[in-house]
Amino acid sequence: LSALVTVVPVLRSGLGMAEGVLEMMPEARVGHLGMVRDETTLSPRVYLQKLPPNLDAGPVMLLDPMLATGGSACEAVSLLRKAGARDLRFVCIVASPEGIARMRAHDPQILIYTAAIDRTLNERGFIVPGLGDAGDRMYGTT
Repeated sequence: LSALVTVVPVLRSGLGMAEGVLEMMPEARVGHLGMVRDETTLSPRVYLQKLPPNLDAGPVMLLDPMLATGGSACEAVSLLRKAGARDLRFVCIVASPEGIARMRAHDPQILIYTAAIDRTLNERGFIVPGLGDAGDRMYGTT
């Protein structure tokens, strides 16, 4: 029996990444984490957690296009660990050095995959130069 792969996009920006991953691994299970960042405190607020059972049955791929401050990512990792994920991988497109450092301090065992590391964060906690809000870009909202 092969291990069960679970794909968990952070809503809503991670959904676009999930589509691509599921094209390569159509047998993967899908969970969802809905999180929104409070723009004043930069802290995440969880509004949805729907996960399949037995997250310890195989690798769990947490998908979010941006790893900026790391607040949402660390909260998502904590939720997935509490739900039983042992083999946890964070997949993003763009990361900041600050976000990577925070993730490594929060969970030294997590594997982080990113396509690019931009230089820093601005005073609002956005990646510089970055891409802007990934969800807004994907869905044409502001």
